[in-house]
Amino acid sequence: MGIITAGAMIRALSLFHMTLAVVLVRSPQLIANQSIVIVLGQSMQLPTPREFLAPSASIAFLGVLFAFLGLSDLTAISMSEELADEYWGIQTPIRLLFLFALTGYTYVFKEGGMVAPRSSDWMMGKGNVTLNNSIVFTWGFLEMAAWFWVFVTLREERREKAKKIIEKRQAEAARL
Repeated sequence: MGIITAGAMIRALSLFHMTLAVVLVRSPQLIANQSIVIVLGQSMQLPTPREFLAPSASIAFLGVLFAFLGLSDLTAISMSEELADEYWGIQTPIRLLFLFALTGYTYVFKEGGMVAPRSSDWMMGKGNVTLNNSIVFTWGFLEMAAWFWVFVTLREERREKAKKIIEKRQAEAARL
């Protein structure tokens, strides 16, 4: 059994999402100026959007969505243990798949990327900000790593619980 339980990791991720929501509403430039965003963005040759340098209505809405995600995850993890195990056993692989697709899309379809269109006809304008930027890539990459850790821990906890149930049934059978 691991040192940190899956429930503790999910609670930490939920609190991180709510903290991220507050930062997005108050001062989004803190996120754009983080070292990890800059390093991952430059190593993947992704631009950092200028929209994060000042608060705006769209970034505040993004903050509201993160707050909603954090609160709904906190609610889901506080269900009964059986329901929470069932819910997170289904939810975690879906989130991993989504985050893998988003992170892959961000890198592969970047300007000058492997399968990016060679013309800008598909964009709505020159100043259009797409998902192919350092903030989306960093968020997707870090979330994917965190949710993979949760997924592995959930599987380990499920195996431990099954092992205890088998041992309990064997002990009951031996007593009869």
